[in-house]
Amino acid sequence: MSTSPGRIASKRRQGRRPLAGSAVSAAPSVPAESIRIRTRGLTKRYDDLVAVDHLDFEVHAGEIFGLLGQNGAGKTTTILMLLGLTEPTEGASRVVGLDPSRGPLEVKRRVGYLPDSVGFYTDMTGRENLRYTARLNDLEAGEAEGTIEDVLDQVGLTGRADDKVETYSRGMLQRLGIADALVKDPDVLILDEPTTAIDPLGVAEILELLRGLVRERGMAILLSSHLLNQVQSVCDRIGIFSAGRLIGQGTMAQLAQRFGDGRQELEIVLDAEADAERSRARNVLSAVPGVASVDAGKRPSDAWVLTVAPESEVATVRAAVLAAIASERLPLVSIRAVEPSLEDIYRRAVAGPLGSHQAAAVAGHEEVRR
Repeated sequence: MSTSPGRIASKRRQGRRPLAGSAVSAAPSVPAESIRIRTRGLTKRYDDLVAVDHLDFEVHAGEIFGLLGQNGAGKTTTILMLLGLTEPTEGASRVVGLDPSRGPLEVKRRVGYLPDSVGFYTDMTGRENLRYTARLNDLEAGEAEGTIEDVLDQVGLTGRADDKVETYSRGMLQRLGIADALVKDPDVLILDEPTTAIDPLGVAEILELLRGLVRERGMAILLSSHLLNQVQSVCDRIGIFSAGRLIGQGTMAQLAQRFGDGRQELEIVLDAEADAERSRARNVLSAVPGVASVDAGKRPSDAWVLTVAPESEVATVRAAVLAAIASERLPLVSIRAVEPSLEDIYRRAVAGPLGSHQAAAVAGHEEVRR
């Protein structure tokens, strides 16, 4: 799959008016012109069920923001409000400076959207479907053909562009969906579970394509998913959703600081199999200032895990460990700081007071409905 998003013509973008001002004010530390999506107190109720509860978040140009949560957490409802497809019960949102409730058609012109279930005319070819989208967006025929060629190349469908969509696999349909969203040269791309039921190679290609769109075009991407490893691999910032509430958001480092267990660890691989050599290595590493404990693993091939004392800095301890290894000539293969996984962070966040409270509230509501 080609990943050259910068090839899409952007002449139409030059004629667009600047982002409109809004009552949802920008934070002083963030340039207002970089904000593509912003919500404040965004809420959606269905009778006594609160599907989205006072949602506050922002997505900036040049980043992928991941909405992470289980199915039913409120992610799709949030997206529908951002697109003007359903109205909020209260609160406000702005998408490219526009109010989706008051100007849904203009929002749709400026935003590319890939739903979790992509719908195309299956008796038409991929190219014909894209031409139809181009006409709906008032692209001139000459410009449309060049743009369609570019987006087909980007998503790796040039060779299948003239085959009927009914012959496409699930992964190909998703790639055609991204091409369809890119035809109108959007400022924002919103993707709802874009990699569900796609093979690992197809997933890697789609995620790399998204990174390319951000890297080369400065696009803002909002990605909704329940697949933790994919969110961690591609998103710059992550919002953890639980039962309609955003219970945490930030970079992986920020989320780890908030929801981690506080442990700091270094992982070391040594080329040491003899018992005497391993014993000497343990004594050397245990004596390094700031190392609270040393776990050599059960097998000689296992990595060693050094737990850093709570009051110590990982970088300082790492430097001291390297100095001790060099001084004692230990056979070092590699050393790295162990970062908490998104799975660990997610479980701790959802199990915390806010997450568990919201989950209990939804469970109670479902019990009442039964």
